Amino acid sequence: QNQPGVPPQAFALNDEALVNFAHASYKKAGDVSVALMKRAYGRAPDKRYFVGSSEGGREGLTMAQRYPKDFDGIYSRVPVINWTLLQFAGTRNGAATFGDGWLRPAQVKLVHEAVLAACDAADGLADRIVADAAGCRQRFDATRLRCTAGETGDGCLSEAQLRAVQTLHSPYRAPFALAHGVTEYPGYGLGGEDAPPLGPTGGWRAWWLGGAAPTLPPQPSNGIAWVYGSGAVQYFYARDPKIDPRTVDMAAVAPRVREVSALMDSTNPDLSAFHARGGKLIVLENLADYAQSPQAGIAYHASVVRRMGRETVERFFKLYTAPGVDHVGAGAPGGIDMLAALADWVERGRPPAGLQLVEQDPKPPFAVRRARPLCEWPAWPRWLGGDAASASSFECSMP
Repeated sequence: QNQPGVPPQAFALNDEALVNFAHASYKKAGDVSVALMKRAYGRAPDKRYFVGSSEGGREGLTMAQRYPKDFDGIYSRVPVINWTLLQFAGTRNGAATFGDGWLRPAQVKLVHEAVLAACDAADGLADRIVADAAGCRQRFDATRLRCTAGETGDGCLSEAQLRAVQTLHSPYRAPFALAHGVTEYPGYGLGGEDAPPLGPTGGWRAWWLGGAAPTLPPQPSNGIAWVYGSGAVQYFYARDPKIDPRTVDMAAVAPRVREVSALMDSTNPDLSAFHARGGKLIVLENLADYAQSPQAGIAYHASVVRRMGRETVERFFKLYTAPGVDHVGAGAPGGIDMLAALADWVERGRPPAGLQLVEQDPKPPFAVRRARPLCEWPAWPRWLGGDAASASSFECSMP
């Protein structure tokens, strides 16, 4: 129904369209696809898999939670889980960069180099990849980049810019509990800040800051998170396209927030029905992702463990993390055929093992440039010595 120049979130004013976007359309499309298979082949498929990334990752988790009998295996990559608070966090993070809070490209590079100086070599290898993302949060201190009295320019951060960086790294806390008791959206991680903003890929300059300070209404030059978040606040929650999203108090629109959260947020930790019918779930979080916080998926996995017990969860749910990789898989070795690993687990009972992330030449014969072991969270790849391009030179190290 959208038209050129119409914000992409405008469809949410249509209740049926919103329910379809939240979950119903994937069930409908899946049921139709099975009916067509039966008509074409005379029987239903033996196994069904759902593979999705970003919004598709949310959809995959939604299928496991709402329609647990439909799919045998689900691969959810960088899912935009905790969707409601992601939109409010994106709006908050964008608002922090209005005016003097916006960071220039040279200052993004400044922050990135400071992160690498603090964290890059912690895995034993200085390769411009932050392998120990959790440990880096303890090592990096943004206040060390604060401008001294009278200092200006790209070699430091003003108070407004420093507050913006601290805002991005801080959780967004709701004034009340949303669906399944969720109360906050985690802060973003470290590493990959200065990735080149090429289309939908890239670090801060693509997702958070854009090519210019944010505006209202948003412009194409603004950061994607501000464009998405501010539009969602206007159309999904306030239902007023003229309102300034920076002024929307979540508590003032609490009934609508709860309603949309119940529809959109794939945060239900009770996967017992999916597990009982033999379903397998793999989630992959890229740790240099600024479209959504990888900590959101990590927090969801922890909630499932609390609900169902670690021993049970380990039988059907694997969480992997990829250091230095951005939302769409760039920035470090990030390629993997996870569908094959998932099918092997579902159909032959072999849990994933020895998985590797690879970076390949883009042309045949697609030679591997670099490879890293893909570690199950909370482990991370530590260099043992030897060929830095070979996965065998690393081990998955527990914190």
